[in-house]
Amino acid sequence: MVHQPAEQHARRDAPFDAPSAKWWQLAFGVLCMAMIANLQYGWTLFVDPIDAQHQWGRTAIQFAFTIFVATETWLVPIETWFVDRYGPSVVVFFGGVMIALSWTLNAYADSLFLLYAAAVIGGIGAGSVYGTCVGNALKWFPDRRGLAAGATAAGFGAGAAITVIPIANMIAASGYQKAFLVFGLGQGAVVVLLSFLLRKPSVAVPIRRKNLRLPQTKIDRSPKEAVRTPVFWTMYAMFVMVASGGLMAAAQIAPIAHDFKVADVPMSLFGLQMAALTLAISLDRIFDGFGRPFFGWVSDNIGRENTMFIAFVIAATACILLLGYGRNPIVFVLCTAMYFGVFGEIYSLFPATCGDTFGSKYAASNAGLLYTAKGTAAFLVPFASVLSASYGWSAVFGLIIGLNILAAALAVFVLKPMRRRYLAAEAEIAEAAEARSVKLA
Repeated sequence: MVHQPAEQHARRDAPFDAPSAKWWQLAFGVLCMAMIANLQYGWTLFVDPIDAQHQWGRTAIQFAFTIFVATETWLVPIETWFVDRYGPSVVVFFGGVMIALSWTLNAYADSLFLLYAAAVIGGIGAGSVYGTCVGNALKWFPDRRGLAAGATAAGFGAGAAITVIPIANMIAASGYQKAFLVFGLGQGAVVVLLSFLLRKPSVAVPIRRKNLRLPQTKIDRSPKEAVRTPVFWTMYAMFVMVASGGLMAAAQIAPIAHDFKVADVPMSLFGLQMAALTLAISLDRIFDGFGRPFFGWVSDNIGRENTMFIAFVIAATACILLLGYGRNPIVFVLCTAMYFGVFGEIYSLFPATCGDTFGSKYAASNAGLLYTAKGTAAFLVPFASVLSASYGWSAVFGLIIGLNILAAALAVFVLKPMRRRYLAAEAEIAEAAEARSVKLA
């Protein structure tokens, strides 16, 4: 059979002249992201049950989380290369198979080696889905990148919200092994089915409006060119700072709640009645999911760096309140929700900023390359367990607070003027190229 390039499939299957096409693609991407959310955000529910079963220790078990995040992120540039070559459908199909296999292995893992192997497989699968769906959204919505990336990332942030209680109940009633097996196979099957519906735009989608607060490049830069710029590495460093705190919190929220002695305190809030830990995780996912498109939309209107500053300062404030008053179950629940409500915005703002800076043509690859910062940040997660064991959770919260404050300062005092200068220089290059082409014509 003669191979048909991905572009030919796109022209046949996803015509740009269908006005609703981009919204359907966004919806499919959001659903795919929701199906992989538990691999990261549901993990905390399994840590203590696994430890109770095998006595491997929290630090050793949490290293599987680090491996998952590292493989999820660092391989995204390779996975997005396949997206550019073969289209999003085949890559997401592969991802669905891998995430199902990962949690199936977790269900039967009787050694740390198998647990870590499952983490590698799950990371590859989740990265295939994540990088593809975010990159696809950036291509379909060049004039609303913040909103589109935020809505797509919201699936990853909020996708675990509706399954937190069922997973917790199944772990309590039937054991963590059955929860891994049932939810792993179910989530993987849904992703595989949705993969057949994903397409990229058949032509470059034009920017339909001009927003002076969101200057965008007229030149498409490849990943090789992007990594040669100080702008890219400034964004990368900021991403690492903020992501490390959020990953620590996501992985450690259950151990923190148990150590604060609030995990099993019965609570009634917003019409929900359950243990404080279960309620906190549920609200965290809801607020995280809502915050991603909300802050993406805000950034479309007031600018990327200004929005980063606001979000990072709120995150630091939430941690300060948790540090001082987190042993009150109400404060614990509300402040963790507040923290995750602003943490998830990095997964909408950084891809959108990357697309604005380096263009649409390589948006998936460039955003995937930047996303590897999350993998770098993941190596601080086991460090949080060591730090808490030696100095208490106050040291962990202090680190998260400091990183968020530093990132907030970098956003407005370093990244903002740096990007302004970079885009001005790119505009001059584009104008000179246009002038040469006019002369030649």
